[in-house]
Amino acid sequence: MSSFVKTPQPPKTGLQSLRSGYTTGACATATAAAAVRALVTGQPVTQITIDLPAKKGVTFEMVRCEMEPGRVTCGTIKDAGDDPDVTHGAEIQATVEWTAGPGIELAAGPGVGTVTKPGLPVEVGLPAINPVPRRMITGAVQAEAGAALTGRGLRVTISVPNGEALAQETLNPRLGVIGGISILGTTGIVKPFSQSAYRASIYVELKVAARNDIKRAVLTTGNRSEEYTRQRHPDWPDLGYVQVGDHMDYGLKQARRLGFAEVVIAGMVGKISKLAQGRMQTHISRGGVDLGFLAEVAAEMGADEALQAQIRGANTARHVQIILRKAGIAGLEARLAQMAAVQAVAFVNNAFPVQVFLYDIKDELLATERLEVGD
Repeated sequence: MSSFVKTPQPPKTGLQSLRSGYTTGACATATAAAAVRALVTGQPVTQITIDLPAKKGVTFEMVRCEMEPGRVTCGTIKDAGDDPDVTHGAEIQATVEWTAGPGIELAAGPGVGTVTKPGLPVEVGLPAINPVPRRMITGAVQAEAGAALTGRGLRVTISVPNGEALAQETLNPRLGVIGGISILGTTGIVKPFSQSAYRASIYVELKVAARNDIKRAVLTTGNRSEEYTRQRHPDWPDLGYVQVGDHMDYGLKQARRLGFAEVVIAGMVGKISKLAQGRMQTHISRGGVDLGFLAEVAAEMGADEALQAQIRGANTARHVQIILRKAGIAGLEARLAQMAAVQAVAFVNNAFPVQVFLYDIKDELLATERLEVGD
């Protein structure tokens, strides 16, 4: 029996551009292939080169190759590049062992979750290893085992030390994946966090909620607005809460597509003011808070020209709130919530009623407005 375990070196990071990295699915494929090679040859494997859907000839270093009779465990350290991925630096392990029956069986070891709710790409009760990584792992294992698989099979168990703790920082608990992280990735490559990745996560959350018969989607613009809404409505199902951030447009479109009966929008004055204008994509790259628009709304509530000029010169939407309060003019938040609800219902072509919650930063609900379909 021969084995080795070595201490991983921290990945090099470039300052000129953002580095891509590798998915948990790519790492699991590499460790499974390395473990099978070691099992078949009887020799430890220190590195292995595999093909990924998006890139050929990728070499992974093994930090672990522990060999026992009929059983090998290999491990590699996930390098997510410059993506803010919670699993960056985690060790992804694969243990392979011969079985009497034919075929390749994939199992979840410690730190890899199990699916418990419908709506995900993996059936309930199975390890949270997505379809593309499943195919990658199975294909790599078959290629490495070759003729050695004749008349017997292989069990491949994917594990992630500390994976259960890492999963608490992911969507898994909310999506009903218990016991650890998911093994993910359709290309094998992790690109630094992008709009498409964020929107994909929004879709998955909404799809899982819809498949579990949740009728109300609560689209929040961030952590605080979600937390404040949860405190007020502890009876609302967890699965219904989705942080859409700046992507309210996408969240609303998907809520309509997936057939939700109603939507709640929760946020603070800056983003709600953008929604009130019909700006459903609220990222700063699409423009900041329109102080001129807020001045026009204030004028409707009685602000004179001097006060309107002061609003146009404000620093933020919150500053506008302070200006109006000092002037004794109330109603900005209620008006913005009403306008946002109107815009949201129009955006989804009256597909469902929308309720808007507008909070301040200290958890005070400043306004709420519900617009029924057809109102």
